[in-house]
Amino acid sequence: MYSPRSVGANGRRVATFVALLVASLALSVVSAMAQSTAPSTSSSDASSSTSSASSSGSSSSSSSDEESGTEVHGKLTDSKGTSDSKDDTPLVGVRIKVVDSSGKEVGSDETKDDGSFRISLPGEGSYTATLDTSSLPKGIKVDPATATRAFTVNPDQSRTLLFPVNIAARSTTGTLDQFLQALVDGTNLGLIIAMCAVGLSLIYGTTGLVNFAHGELVTLGAILAYYLNSSFGWHLIAAAIGAVFLTAAFGWLLDAGFWGPLRRRGTGNIALMVISIGVALSAVNLYLYIFGGLTKPYSDYHAQRAWEIGSIDLAPKKFASTVISLVVLIVVATALQRTRTGKAMRAISDNPDLAASSGINVDSVIRLVWLFGAGLAALGGILFSISQDVNFEEGSSILLLLFAAITLGGLGAAYGALAGGFVIGLFVNVSTVWIPTELKNVGALVVLILVLLVRPQGILGHAERVG
Repeated sequence: MYSPRSVGANGRRVATFVALLVASLALSVVSAMAQSTAPSTSSSDASSSTSSASSSGSSSSSSSDEESGTEVHGKLTDSKGTSDSKDDTPLVGVRIKVVDSSGKEVGSDETKDDGSFRISLPGEGSYTATLDTSSLPKGIKVDPATATRAFTVNPDQSRTLLFPVNIAARSTTGTLDQFLQALVDGTNLGLIIAMCAVGLSLIYGTTGLVNFAHGELVTLGAILAYYLNSSFGWHLIAAAIGAVFLTAAFGWLLDAGFWGPLRRRGTGNIALMVISIGVALSAVNLYLYIFGGLTKPYSDYHAQRAWEIGSIDLAPKKFASTVISLVVLIVVATALQRTRTGKAMRAISDNPDLAASSGINVDSVIRLVWLFGAGLAALGGILFSISQDVNFEEGSSILLLLFAAITLGGLGAAYGALAGGFVIGLFVNVSTVWIPTELKNVGALVVLILVLLVRPQGILGHAERVG
């Protein structure tokens, strides 16, 4: 079925693969640590100006602020009860203070002529910001529930705080409005799930591997983009492209140095599945050790004012994410249909033995499947994190949706994964109109069970004779 190769010759490749992995992880840790400890001139200047307006006024607090780039900032404006930002008026002289988890005030500031404020913080941790309503101009009132904001910050993070003042009154959200909002959000999620599921489906189709570690490729792409964006100072677009290429190369190396040798040794599919579970658990704990347990945002496109289209709120970054996902999926579908490599991938997925006998280099095509599958998973993770922020277990959180998608579309069917991923993402989000949000993934389980009972081969899969 596969071209024979000397198993012993893989030792050097495995050693090279392990060395590259360790070196890349060490580089990420060292760069992140260097970035977090290096003092920044701009941050120091901002800290000095803010500390002069701070109520504490102590030299020790000022010295601490100068050494840290951790801060919160924002702009306070009177929206005048409309949704048009052109009507917004800056609020000047409004006091905002921040206290730590023990209730001790760590900083304060008054809004400037443009309504902006900036408060330096002593370091990472949990804080509470309070808007002093007594300092508001006469006639302007703020709901007490929105005058206090609890938040957490990471080292050297500059976080945006929003205090709504005289925002436009929204009509009571009915079922139709909730449905339309869930439809928009579900479309975005469905396209991302479809993008991540294509690689998982092709890997199963070409190798028979049920890869439980595929979700960790999603997380890897998001984390690499975070380090390139936050630690190395790359713009998020450049960081995303770099992370996709790095993760794709990692997927190629993963098959060349790990899964390929296991296949050639005749390791069974059940054993490979168990190994993938172990790889997934190891990767999650490695991410936790290196990245930490906190959810962290990208430096770019973090806080955006959503477009209000009727009763629908649509952030520009979510719209861009949807468009990018749609374009990528169209390109992938066209490549699978028109290119020689795409046809070879589909041929091996349908019948590896027949494809090998017709002259297709099965090993090379499988290597490319891992390359493109890992790259698509990384891109999906980055687009997912733009809206949800980066978390060490985000890939694990959507793994169930990925399996439900490829089961619905048909195991090993690339086009089925595209259709199944979109349907699952849409269904999961729209179901929150009628069921609690905490139970939304239950819908994916229900779909998974029903498909296995009614049509085990999936929508676009084909029945196979067993035994």
